[in-house]
Amino acid sequence: MTLAPGTPAPDVFSPGRIGNVTLRNRIVKAATFEGRCPRGRITDELIEFHTEYARGGVGMTTVAYLATSPEGRTDKHQYHWGMDDGGMLRKLTDSVHNEGAAISAQVGHAGAVANGASNGMTPLGPSRIPAPTGLAITKACTPADIDRIVEDHVRAARGAYEAGFDAIEVHFGHNYLVSEFLSPRLNRRKDSYGGSLENRARFARRIGRAIRDAMGDKIAVTMKLNMDDGVPGGFWIDEARQVARWLEQDGSADALVMTVGSSLLNPIYLFKGDAPLEEFAATQPPVIKMGMKVVGPKMFKEYPYTDAYMFDDARQIREAVDLPMMLLGGIVDRPSIDKAMNAGFEFVAMGRGLLREPDFPNKLREDERRRSLCVHCNRCMATIYSGSRCVLREYVPPIPPRGGHDTLQATSLTPQV
Repeated sequence: MTLAPGTPAPDVFSPGRIGNVTLRNRIVKAATFEGRCPRGRITDELIEFHTEYARGGVGMTTVAYLATSPEGRTDKHQYHWGMDDGGMLRKLTDSVHNEGAAISAQVGHAGAVANGASNGMTPLGPSRIPAPTGLAITKACTPADIDRIVEDHVRAARGAYEAGFDAIEVHFGHNYLVSEFLSPRLNRRKDSYGGSLENRARFARRIGRAIRDAMGDKIAVTMKLNMDDGVPGGFWIDEARQVARWLEQDGSADALVMTVGSSLLNPIYLFKGDAPLEEFAATQPPVIKMGMKVVGPKMFKEYPYTDAYMFDDARQIREAVDLPMMLLGGIVDRPSIDKAMNAGFEFVAMGRGLLREPDFPNKLREDERRRSLCVHCNRCMATIYSGSRCVLREYVPPIPPRGGHDTLQATSLTPQV
């Protein structure tokens, strides 16, 4: 819903509400893969990673990515709901709360983005489609798989609530599993989950309603939804408008985070800016490194960066629904934030800018002329399996897990977000 004429826009440093949780301000740390869960263990380093953002002044930080299902992990060095966290998730949420911020858990199933070779499990998709991270082909989800994964999302929501999270962000973007179902390019099903948009959206709507029916208003629910896959024949903004309306009508979402791009087919489309091919190649095993010389330039296309680069598309969704919305993409200074607030967005989400300066909100509060130091080189994307970070900041390597060092080997061709 856009602001009515004469209605003042909220200040970004005023409190904002999502569902039953009130954030101290309207800046959200976007979910960016951390690479700090060796063998799926929640570590002190992960806790400090998010506590630093809370200390730096965000209203809420988002932990990414806590998989709903064991085969839905992007690789084995990732937590999935059902694992014993040894009380570390509660330690994480307590640490963030002690700094005055809220905390959200991004939950979802990676589908064909999952690394079946690393997980030791066959990746799933709506149809048989390539799963490049494990050099495999997905198994098409059966009705029983779909039912189980819906319940896995409910289990994730319950687990997040019990661990003290204020919110969950349900991942319906980037051609992860639900986004694959939404995509006419990737979903070739002939049953009630394929074909028409209504059918392709059925999985997403079932997940949303199941979470709401199980949790009520105990935990806030945001949904990350693609507007545009960035590939021919993919999910497009006109369909996104309708799906957003359905999610609102279903009463399953408390807020929407609109996004773009495909971790399978066009990853840089989400980020804009430079494509760090050399840095990515350096992190890969030899066979994948050789393959990148051939497919890299085709897969990692470069798109020019502009501030608030998702604004025009996201505004089309903003005009279609009344739900609170976050603007993601190129939020780097007060003008880009005010542009969002004046257009009716209730929150802004920052990723790379906060990797560069975790205390940017505090700096911006002190000096509204401040601009993020992020230069959108995207070299942070090549660090995702060794501890995601801005390469322009001083970095302390992860503490090896007890029992010896367990290298977080990079096995993915695409960034995980």
